[in-house]
Amino acid sequence: MSSLRNFLNDSVIVHPPGFYIIGFQKHPFIRVYFIFLAFVYVVTVLFNTLVISIIVFNHCLHTPKFLAVVNLAVIDVVLNTCTIPSMIKVFLVKDNFIPFNLCLVQMFFYYAFATLESYALAVLAYDRLIAICFPLRQNSINTLRNMFCIVVLSWCFSTGITAFTISIMTRLSFCKSVEVFSYFCDYAPVFRLACNDYTLQWTATSVLSVLLLGGPFSFICLSYVSILVTVFRMKSLASRMKALTTCVEHVILVAVFYIPLIVIFMIGFYLGAINPDQRVLSLSLASCLPPCINPIVYSLKTQEIKNRALALFRKKRVDVRQKGSSWRVAKKKSQQ
Repeated sequence: MSSLRNFLNDSVIVHPPGFYIIGFQKHPFIRVYFIFLAFVYVVTVLFNTLVISIIVFNHCLHTPKFLAVVNLAVIDVVLNTCTIPSMIKVFLVKDNFIPFNLCLVQMFFYYAFATLESYALAVLAYDRLIAICFPLRQNSINTLRNMFCIVVLSWCFSTGITAFTISIMTRLSFCKSVEVFSYFCDYAPVFRLACNDYTLQWTATSVLSVLLLGGPFSFICLSYVSILVTVFRMKSLASRMKALTTCVEHVILVAVFYIPLIVIFMIGFYLGAINPDQRVLSLSLASCLPPCINPIVYSLKTQEIKNRALALFRKKRVDVRQKGSSWRVAKKKSQQ
């Protein structure tokens, strides 16, 4: 009888109409947090759009480094767009239901672009590695074409792997609860609701978490080891400082993205179970803040972007003044 039940569970796939996201229901300051998220989303879209526009419309910035920066900015916008609006919708409309197919779509975009964020930081580390360790061969190794190929490969790999992990979710049958305790339609909380065997999904998420996050992070660490070795071999102190200064903004981005994730993992691993509400809040902050901070860091720390942004702002002020003066002249002539 039990073997027949197992056979039916494995052969009959039951998909629910959708899931209910219940991650923030018991949080005491949820209204303040959602107002903060709205501010984070507006800053993310405005500043990343500004960075993209400055680089796209200035031909002198069409270099491998700034192609990698544009890649990161696009990823930042999409990453926050696939989570924050739906979280704000729960707060404004009081509707925490998400249809099954839309749940898989959100799951795909979140994990694909979270993976792309990790690889984008690795691509920027590659750019710094070539610039500092191979300065004489930089123009031949790190060309615009090569950087474009690297970015395209990272997109194909990340989206392909994510599409596979999401597709195997359709093999699960859901006959238990449909309440997902997270801040979006999260992969692990969803497959744990299945009533048939989810070993394949658990293995996929475990292996790919190490591969897609740990791999780029290891490359970044090795890149900076090579950079530090090269820098300390330089005879001039000014050359050392100049080389290290070009890495400051990238180090900040890496710290903002990886440190919160590592801290949350270490706390959960060594100190046992984390309070579920605190875990959801911490993970949502760790996910939403880096896309907001990244363009601000590059705007303030990268001299080329800062100069172009200031020039654009001054040009708009001059245009406004000229329009105002011409309007006043025309008004005086009409009065005469």
